[in-house]
Amino acid sequence: MVGLVTEHYLSRLPQFFLTPGGACPYLPGRVERKVFARLMGPQAARLNDALTQSGFRRSQLIAYRPACDGCSACVSVRIVVNEFVPGRTMRRVQRKNRDIMRVPVPAEATREQFALLQSYLGSRHVGGGMSDMGLLDYVAMVEETPVETRLVEYRFKGPHGEPGRLIGCALTDVLQDGLSMVYSFFDPALTDRSLGTYMILDHVRAARQSRLPYVYLGYWVRGSQKMGYKVRFQPLEALGQNGWQRLPIEPEDSSMIQSVKTQKT
Repeated sequence: MVGLVTEHYLSRLPQFFLTPGGACPYLPGRVERKVFARLMGPQAARLNDALTQSGFRRSQLIAYRPACDGCSACVSVRIVVNEFVPGRTMRRVQRKNRDIMRVPVPAEATREQFALLQSYLGSRHVGGGMSDMGLLDYVAMVEETPVETRLVEYRFKGPHGEPGRLIGCALTDVLQDGLSMVYSFFDPALTDRSLGTYMILDHVRAARQSRLPYVYLGYWVRGSQKMGYKVRFQPLEALGQNGWQRLPIEPEDSSMIQSVKTQKT
């Protein structure tokens, strides 16, 4: 009997695996490795919650985090919802997008969404890891989830208030303590609207309405232009050796914020 109980207990523990090294997508000349675990069975949602709070991210049925030799540049960050107050630039973004409506839909992929994703990747991430994604890959990204996952479409309002043209999408996991933004994309032609910022602000509002304390933004990498925008959403907590702590803005981060504002607003 003891053997059977032990075997059952061990079957519920996650198994972790390490990927081989590859080129880092954020810092030139660095080698990236990841540790990952499969999210399976009736405890998948609970496991995903625990791993997210420990710095992991979800991709389909996998939870992963960087495990690079001699490098800890990737830092998990989350917005403290109840203390967040949008600044002047963010309030301007909200006003500029008053003609946009959020449309929550089931986590089911559509060709319309995929066409928008292709446009986004072709403009913003040429040659990136997702640049050769096909329709079936997109279906898997959206629909292969063992946890509560939402898909929010952002559309122009029609003349009678009905949903109009699709201009943005956000794939989001609902956790016990917050919303985790898995992936978002938008119409790259609408650069003046700062849709990436707008979607994050909308998720902060949604988390506050649901009384969830955090919005998880994934990884922030100091020195990476791709990730610089995240430090704008203060107060921001970062996961370090002593747990989740406030991430202070240092002078180099402030200059990066200004650079991002110049490019995206």
